[in-house]
Amino acid sequence: MRLSLAITLLAAALALGQGASPPADAVAEGDTGRLATELAAAEEAFARTMAERDHAAFVTYLAAEAVFFGRRGEIRGSEAVAAAWKPLFDGPEAPFSWRPESATVLDSGSLGLTSGPVLAPDGRRVGTFNTVWRRGADGRWKVVFDRGCPECECPNVAQAAAAP
Repeated sequence: MRLSLAITLLAAALALGQGASPPADAVAEGDTGRLATELAAAEEAFARTMAERDHAAFVTYLAAEAVFFGRRGEIRGSEAVAAAWKPLFDGPEAPFSWRPESATVLDSGSLGLTSGPVLAPDGRRVGTFNTVWRRGADGRWKVVFDRGCPECECPNVAQAAAAP
């Protein structure tokens, strides 16, 4: 999971170096808290698209050059992501849900990262997601990178530290 997060963060750093620039109304010092709250709300609304079975709304959160990391590799571009995820919106019940546990934003206000649990329909945690978002000039957040990973069965930190 650490490797997955490191890859996601590296990808975000590369996006900054490839022409991503802060919005015209760059963040005032100390305003990242407000933007992090807005970003968490965007992630919650994004997740609601799955719960409400609204594929068209899901697509509106994708940046044109979005990259999702799937079981078979990278899915590049909003059209490809939309097509790959369309079957997940078929049927009356969502196959999974997610919610942000954390949201953080760069001081520039241009990129943000959300992370949290992926839940089975019965509420069991089955994974973790990490999503990198870019804030547009219009102030709207769009998904640039998304990676989910299965729930790991990591040893308890206290138990690991106490082991001989």
